[in-house]
Amino acid sequence: MPKKLAAIGAGALAAALLAGCGTVQVQPLSADAIQKQAASDRQAAYANVPAIAGKLTMDEAIARALKYNLDRRTRLMEEALAMNQLDTANLDMLPKVMANAGYTWRDQELITRSVDSVTGLPSLANPYISSERSHAAYDLGLTWNMLDFGMSYLTAKQSADRVLIAAERRRKAMHVLIADVRTAFWRTVSAQKLKNDVKHTIHMAEAALADARKVEAERLRSPVDTLRYQRQLLENLRLLESIEQELASGRVELAALINAPLEQQFDVVEPQDGAQAGLMEIPVVRLEELAVTQNADLREQFYNGRIAVEETRKAMLRLFPNLSFNYDLRYDTDKYLINNHWNDAGLHLSWNVMNLISGPAQKRLAEAGVKLADQRRMATQMSVLTQVHLSRLQYQIAYRQYQRADQIWQADARIAEHVRNRQEVEAQSKLELVANNTTAILSLLRRYQSLAQLQGAASKLQATVGMEPRLGSVGELSLEQLTRDVGTSMRDWSQVK
Repeated sequence: MPKKLAAIGAGALAAALLAGCGTVQVQPLSADAIQKQAASDRQAAYANVPAIAGKLTMDEAIARALKYNLDRRTRLMEEALAMNQLDTANLDMLPKVMANAGYTWRDQELITRSVDSVTGLPSLANPYISSERSHAAYDLGLTWNMLDFGMSYLTAKQSADRVLIAAERRRKAMHVLIADVRTAFWRTVSAQKLKNDVKHTIHMAEAALADARKVEAERLRSPVDTLRYQRQLLENLRLLESIEQELASGRVELAALINAPLEQQFDVVEPQDGAQAGLMEIPVVRLEELAVTQNADLREQFYNGRIAVEETRKAMLRLFPNLSFNYDLRYDTDKYLINNHWNDAGLHLSWNVMNLISGPAQKRLAEAGVKLADQRRMATQMSVLTQVHLSRLQYQIAYRQYQRADQIWQADARIAEHVRNRQEVEAQSKLELVANNTTAILSLLRRYQSLAQLQGAASKLQATVGMEPRLGSVGELSLEQLTRDVGTSMRDWSQVK
C-alpha cells in the first residue's frame, strides 16, 4: 500500500509539473520589436526593385506594377500555395509506409496462469513468465486503403481545380492593378502638366490681392468695389489651391502601385494615344463571346462547379465497402519469443452499415452543392453579360465627355492667350487675367480627368471581357523585356474583332 500511495503521489506531482510547464502567458510585442520588424519589412519590400531612371512611360509603369507590386506578389504566392497543396494531394494517393520503434518496461514480471480447456480447472503446471520485463520492438509496414485512395484521387482533382481558381483570381487582380495604374498615371501626367501653371497663377493672384489691399488701405477706389475685387481673387485662389491639393496625390498613388519609394520624385511621359476609339468598333456580340470564355469571375465559377461535382462523387464513394491491405516486417528483442523476426500480411474488408442511414442525406447535400454551383455560374454569366453592355456604354459616354472637355479646354486656352496679350498692353486687369488663367487650368484639369475616366472605363471593359497582356513568366523576364511585351500587348487590345 505505501508503494502504491508513493506511485500515485509521484504521478500527481508529475502531472502538476507538466501542467505548470504547459501554461502559456500573454506576451505582447514591444515597440522596439515592432519597429525592427517594420524596418525589415520595408527593406524587403523594396529589395531588388531598380530605381526609376529617366522619365517613366505608361508601359514601364504597368510593367513595374506587374513585377514589383506587393499585392500582386501576394496573389502569386497564393497560386504557388495552391500548387503545393496539389502536390500534397497527389502524394496522399500513395500507400502508407510506417516505421515504428518502441521500448516497453514494467516493474514486475508478467506471470500468467492457465486452466484446462476441457475441465476448466487450474492447470497443474506452475505459473509461467511469457514476456521480458523490458524489451524493444521494431516494425516496418506498408498499408494501402482502397477507399482512402479513391477519396485522395477526388481530393487531388479538386485541388487541381483550386489551382486554376487561384490563377483566375490572379488574373482578376492583374486587371484591377492595370486599371489603377492607368488612372493614377494620367493623374500624375495632369499634375506634372499643370504644376507650374498653378503655382504661377497663385503667385499672380496673391500679388494682385496684395495690390488690392493696398488700394483699399489708401482709399483710392470705392471700398465696396475693392472688397468685391478681393473676394473674386480669393475665390480664384481657393479654387487654385484645391486643384493643387488634388494634383499632389496622383504621384504618391502611382508610386505605391509600382512599389517605388513614396518620397521619390520622378517625371512621366504623356502618351500620345491616350484616347482611342478602337474598343467601340468591336461588335457587342464579339465582346459577349470573349467575356463568356475569358472573364475571370465566370471561369472561376466553372471550376467551382467541377469541385461540387467531385464532392458528389466523394459522397457516393463513402457508401461503398472499404478494402485495405497491409504487409509488415517485425522484430522484437523479447528473449521468450522463439521467432524474433517475422512478417505478417492482412486483407480486410469493412463496411460502415450506418452509411445506409446517412448516405442518402450526404448525397442530397452534395447534389444541393452542385445545384448551388450551377445557379451561381448562371447568375455570374448574366452579371458578366450585363457588365459588358454597361462598361461598353460607359466607355462610349466617357469618350464623348473627353472630346467635349478637350474642346472646352482648347477654347479656354485661346481665351486665356488673348487675355494675356491684352494684359501686356495694360488693357486688361490682373483680376481678369487671373480668372481666365484659372478657368484655363480648370478646363485642362477636367480634360485630364476625363481622359483618366476614359482610361478607367477602357480598363473595366477590357477586364470584363478578359483582355490582358500576353506575357511570359513575369519573374523571369527583365524589366526592359516586360515593358516591351506590355506595350505590344496593350496596342493589340484594340485590334480584337
